Amino acid sequence: MPFIPHTEEDVAAMLELIGVKTTDELFQEIPANLRIAGPDGIPAGLTEAEVSQLAQQRAAGDGDVVSFIGAGAYEHYIPAAVWDLATRGEFYSAYTPYQAEASQGTLQLIYEYQSMMTSLTGLDVSNASLYDGASAYAEACLMAVRANRKSGSRRILTTGAMHPVYRAVANTILSNQGIELVDLPVAGGVTDLGALAAMDGEDFAAVSVQQPGFLGTLEAVDDITDRAHAAGRLVIAVCNPLLLAALKPPGSWGESGADIACGEGQPLGIPLSSGGPYFGYMTCSKSLVRQMPGRIVGRTVDVEDRPGFTLTLQAREQHIRRSKATSNICTNQGLMVTAATIYMSLLGSEGLRRIAARCHANTRQLVTLLSGIDGVSLLYDSYFHEAVICLDRPVAPVLEALSRRGILGGYDLSEHYPELGNALLVCATEARSAQEIAAYGACMQEVLAKTQVA
Repeated sequence: MPFIPHTEEDVAAMLELIGVKTTDELFQEIPANLRIAGPDGIPAGLTEAEVSQLAQQRAAGDGDVVSFIGAGAYEHYIPAAVWDLATRGEFYSAYTPYQAEASQGTLQLIYEYQSMMTSLTGLDVSNASLYDGASAYAEACLMAVRANRKSGSRRILTTGAMHPVYRAVANTILSNQGIELVDLPVAGGVTDLGALAAMDGEDFAAVSVQQPGFLGTLEAVDDITDRAHAAGRLVIAVCNPLLLAALKPPGSWGESGADIACGEGQPLGIPLSSGGPYFGYMTCSKSLVRQMPGRIVGRTVDVEDRPGFTLTLQAREQHIRRSKATSNICTNQGLMVTAATIYMSLLGSEGLRRIAARCHANTRQLVTLLSGIDGVSLLYDSYFHEAVICLDRPVAPVLEALSRRGILGGYDLSEHYPELGNALLVCATEARSAQEIAAYGACMQEVLAKTQVA
């Protein structure tokens, strides 16, 4: 709990100096219906120790659950050194200033991060990160429309197996700029290549594809990439960066590779914590670098030939030019990037590859166990570290019953993919033990025996 040293007299003196009567006046621009009078649910008159005890009790009420959800947010083991280092004062409170050369340590760390991300994705250039995977995808779409001067189209093909939240966020951002996302149908959990071929004669700025797809399946990325380039379209790859340690990197897709890669960086050392924080990554080919949004850190030497780091390629003015700017993204998730860089440094390429392989093995173990239960079947045979299973009854009551037993059993697909029926997306990362997987299987069998078939 932070310590606030200001007395009532201190606060009164500060308010008098800036010419307002109360602290509330400082927040008048916030609508009254969005403000609260004080901490909700905290009894009056508690001491600091009593408030801390109350918070601990309420946190304990969340229970010690075991998660098999996935769906874009993954629980991985994070070495203790990652956040012990990331929360040191030098990193925890640092922010890249506009006089960038004054912050050499932060800039060097971001430069190392960029180098690691280009290595993972097989592309030439990385930015310093974006807000999250969804906004990174939206920015990649904007970038593709700007960069593909041969097309002139303001339409982008996207597979129906793309993360539904990513598509929703991108639609919100793109629609206001006259850019349309055109969904490709899904067949067998992946992009329908026949439907893609049927659109060969139409003008699109880009094709976007997620690997692995939201449904856990692996796309025919080489075929999709080559077909897109033959039609004059750029290729946007949305990838889980951790899994790229084991899968073909976007820069090697097809004959010439994807043009832009982006996605969510949370699997790289960021813990799950009530919906965030996350960070988005973006890399691209060298030919598109001047269209890349956000910050880019470069390495140079001074007049005495000493190495140094600085923001590069983008002028400060680019971030205040509103609609004329390359992008209005002018910051990055620096602390998350710090943790991710330390995480990747500690594990190395071989460590990341082993984690990806263990995720795949654990998910296969889980799916084999669950699909052997009466009332459970595997929907798609091909998957990597997430898989879709189908139940013989509605998913929601089953998940509720599992949660009462301390298990978060997966992601209910009925909202976004109602055509799949009673479908459940499950995931088992390397953090799940054999005992936890076995316990999930036993609980699922017990729950299905006690609930009714629809």
